[in-house]
Amino acid sequence: MSVFKKNDLFLALVIGVFSALMMIFVGGNLGEENKFFETAVSYDGYLLAIFPLLCVLWIVATRFAVKFIGPTVHQFGKFILTGGFNFLLDMTVLNFFIFTTGITTGLPQSGFKSASFVFGVISSYLWNKYWTFSGISKGHNKKEIYQFLMVTLTSFVLNISIDYVFVNMVGSFWNMNPALWAQFSAVMAAAIAMIWNFIGYKFFVFKSHLDSGK
Repeated sequence: MSVFKKNDLFLALVIGVFSALMMIFVGGNLGEENKFFETAVSYDGYLLAIFPLLCVLWIVATRFAVKFIGPTVHQFGKFILTGGFNFLLDMTVLNFFIFTTGITTGLPQSGFKSASFVFGVISSYLWNKYWTFSGISKGHNKKEIYQFLMVTLTSFVLNISIDYVFVNMVGSFWNMNPALWAQFSAVMAAAIAMIWNFIGYKFFVFKSHLDSGK
């Protein structure tokens, strides 16, 4: 069962601050390619002030929703925050590689996506083990790590495959330039992979924690 703790608010605030910083970084790069992002960047100060507060309010709202929907909603609320944070970390690393090298397609771009995915995976394991699905660590369990890697590897294949198909086979929609389309494809791939991750982590990897009430 997901239990509400005082540090939930603090961790939500931390996620909000660093997520806002990453959005500002990515938006600044994309602003060079798209007028929408160029305009949005001018409001980055408001984002840094408001987004952390929204993350805290989200956690509070999911906690109150437990009375009406059940404990899973609070757990899913934490998963959404950590998933968003991990996604932004993934996107920030990918964004850095793309705008540093100017490479937006082909195997090199898939290599960049693979590297950024690894950063997201490490962050995902730590956040999900110690906050989303457990909250209190009793030490590393080799079986748990293997199960996590199995679910994540499947997610990795799904993520990279979808991203590759959209970038190299489908082509851009709405006349997006290659750099923006590479980012948009990563968003779609990550959204699908996130759904798979929640199901796998909840019912397969961290199931023992939930059943024991830890």
